[in-house]
Amino acid sequence: MTKKESLKLFEDKKIRTIWDDEQEKWYFSIVDVIAVLTDSVDPQAYWRKLKQRLKEEGNETVTNCHALKMQAADGKMRMTDVADTEQLFRLIQSIPSPKAEPFKQWMAKVASDRVDQLQDPELSIDQAIMDYKRLGYSDNWINQRIKSIEVRKELTDEWQRSGVDGVQYASLTDIITKEWSGRTTKEYKKLKGLKKENLRDNMTNIELALNTLAEASTTEISKQRNPKGFNQNAATAKSGGSVAKVARQQLESQLGRSVISSEKAKDYLLPDNEMGKDE
Repeated sequence: MTKKESLKLFEDKKIRTIWDDEQEKWYFSIVDVIAVLTDSVDPQAYWRKLKQRLKEEGNETVTNCHALKMQAADGKMRMTDVADTEQLFRLIQSIPSPKAEPFKQWMAKVASDRVDQLQDPELSIDQAIMDYKRLGYSDNWINQRIKSIEVRKELTDEWQRSGVDGVQYASLTDIITKEWSGRTTKEYKKLKGLKKENLRDNMTNIELALNTLAEASTTEISKQRNPKGFNQNAATAKSGGSVAKVARQQLESQLGRSVISSEKAKDYLLPDNEMGKDE
């Protein structure tokens, strides 16, 4: 199954989802949905009890639900019970909640939007912009983040062309990050106090610009060198990262300080009561 994990927002609450390219359907984390619908302090326990009750009743929906690996709160990939759109519609009927109908409408829109996005990729970018705005990111940061997504896609396409296995992307990314920032991805996240959060979503404007420069440079150098396999691509990744390293060092010499920051998104996002003031 070719699948891609992503986060969706319902009333500013995150729901882990996975898109299955082969079956062309969404899978939703059942626990996340329960957390949204019930406001339960322990959605895991709520789901265990509900699942047991439905099994005893002979509910086929529960029997047909399966588990997929999703990123947990501790940042690790763990097996998580999921349901597709049709299964989730049936499960929601067993969860008393005033949010049930609005959530069903939201689910239908998520499914419809995905079909539209497959036909017009620009719609995916528009959705990302809306999500980042809703979370409180500035327009300038969002513009950089969207560009970084485009650059990242070009890089992974180049890695694929160069014969790199998808599971090796993280190692190559680590090489790039270490070269330009002086920290591995794990060390960088530790500096910012991150666990499950996306590192790029917690970079400042300058950090994001340098990271984008490093990945764009790696792509262009790769096109020129035409590396094959992991080792040659690792050397190319180091070269690409070094371009951004030089830029970082020159900037830091002018500023007299490091541009690698411990700041994370919550430190510079607009407070909820200030969001939308200028809109």
